[in-house]
Amino acid sequence: MTLQFRQAAIVPQIKIATLGALACAVGAIAAVCVISLLIPDRPFWAELTAVASITAAITFPFQFALCLRNEALREIQKELQHALRHDPVTGTLRANAFATSVEHAIDRRRLTNTESPDGVMLVLRVGNFDEIGRRYGPQWADTLLQSIVRIVHSCVRYGDLVARLASDELGIYLPGTTTEDATDICERIRARIDETTFTAGQERHISVTVRLGGTRVGDQADFQALREAANHAALAEEEAGPLLFRELFS
Repeated sequence: MTLQFRQAAIVPQIKIATLGALACAVGAIAAVCVISLLIPDRPFWAELTAVASITAAITFPFQFALCLRNEALREIQKELQHALRHDPVTGTLRANAFATSVEHAIDRRRLTNTESPDGVMLVLRVGNFDEIGRRYGPQWADTLLQSIVRIVHSCVRYGDLVARLASDELGIYLPGTTTEDATDICERIRARIDETTFTAGQERHISVTVRLGGTRVGDQADFQALREAANHAALAEEEAGPLLFRELFS
């Protein structure tokens, strides 16, 4: 993996390497001074200066290389952590990371004794996702899902959590949101999807079927139970018609 270091990232490493080289030089001078006390008349101050200069010149490249290596390791670790937590196709959270984040967010809100509601858990399902993949190819199904994710992000707030829970399923957690506000958000998502023209190669129009369902968090903090309730609402929407919320945990 090749990392491009910008000037802003290199300058601190140069400072650290310089300080490290100076520290080595000071240490060398101190050692020579101790020896000079034990052995009078040796070495001279000129020799001290030469020792310090040589020590700094020798250690600086090693200090600088070590700093760059540590910075590279930190960048690699950040990229690895990001890859482990995020879906490579949509850039949203993976299911496990989403579950952990939702449960932690619910716990934090309850510990702060906030009077606002715990929020709403939504599930968005692309009903004909597998059919689109078979008909147009998996790359077009992934492109479609990426477009839907962008629409979702444009309709939710900064800090709301979005994740890919399955190949055709997105999870959305809206902390501190009432059912009424969540319904408005879902209506905006649905309207923008309806307004968007999805095409595959050679301008072939893709017909998209989207189902949305949700549940209030209430007293429930178990992610799997919330997901199942929201999923049940999304699946039931096909029969019920309008957006359906399951108030199972009020």
